[in-house]
Amino acid sequence: MDERNFGRSGQRASVIGLGTWQLGADWGDVSDKDAHAVLEAAAESGVTFFDTADVYGDGRSEQTIASFLHGRPDLHVLVATKMGRRVEQIPQNYVLDNFREWNDRSRRNLGVDRLDLVQLHCPPTPVYSSDEVFDALDSMVEEERIAAYGVSVERCDEALTAIARPNVASVQIILNPFRMKPLLEVLPAAKEAGVGIIARVPLASGLLSGKYTKDTVFPENDHRTYNRHGEAFDQGETFSGVDYATGVEAAAEFSALAPEGYTPAQLALRWIADQPGVTAVIPGARSPEQARANATSVKLPELPTETVDAIRELYDRRIKEQVESRW
Repeated sequence: MDERNFGRSGQRASVIGLGTWQLGADWGDVSDKDAHAVLEAAAESGVTFFDTADVYGDGRSEQTIASFLHGRPDLHVLVATKMGRRVEQIPQNYVLDNFREWNDRSRRNLGVDRLDLVQLHCPPTPVYSSDEVFDALDSMVEEERIAAYGVSVERCDEALTAIARPNVASVQIILNPFRMKPLLEVLPAAKEAGVGIIARVPLASGLLSGKYTKDTVFPENDHRTYNRHGEAFDQGETFSGVDYATGVEAAAEFSALAPEGYTPAQLALRWIADQPGVTAVIPGARSPEQARANATSVKLPELPTETVDAIRELYDRRIKEQVESRW
């Protein structure tokens, strides 16, 4: 699979990575056996980038990745984790002592002395403007606790603030056919600055797979049940902030746009990967079959221009008004 550079850090990642939130929690139950099978299928399909966080399953996702990679020393995988969501979300908690504590825990969970890439996990907006925060992150690099750092953001203005920081290696942001605002300024700015873009929630929490109907019922421990209106965390993380009824209807239209040989999910992933400035796309997977199909999306024939134009028209007509002013 094609690998792309994080320009500032010199690290490389497969254009289709693997998001491992599903392997930790908040998407229903996934057994250890099934989680390892997903990681194996992704790796065998050419995926060399795993994205996780210290709060996914309270460390379970990190530990699962460590266990898998320990058994596969032949693999060279860039592992990105996140920190900052284990405490009250106030700027005062984003200090070097806490960073070191969180870092120690993630290094234990992942079984390494130095983490490849650590991202601030959607912190409060003032954090992105704090010199002290980024001085502390620079200290973490100097102490060889981390090789590089980035940020995960909710909003485009947060992304632009982070890109202006000289040592930020990556920005992780929601980008998919139902969330196009990052195309306007964020991706061009990142490309010019040499900052990697990690596109998360690429299938709008599964909506863009075309598998769900208005009658679909998700498990109680699935964020698609308990966070539809932002009850637990930012609403944009669930269905990209699109209300479910609108999302299901728009997803049916999106599915009809898939060219021959494409599934709707593969169409969404390929559309994202084709956007200038995108370094990696991180779909999750609950089965080996999903992981393989996701990886295959960038090996399919190029998307026709009329398909790309139709995706944009659908967004402008059905989705833009709901999401673009908020994120």
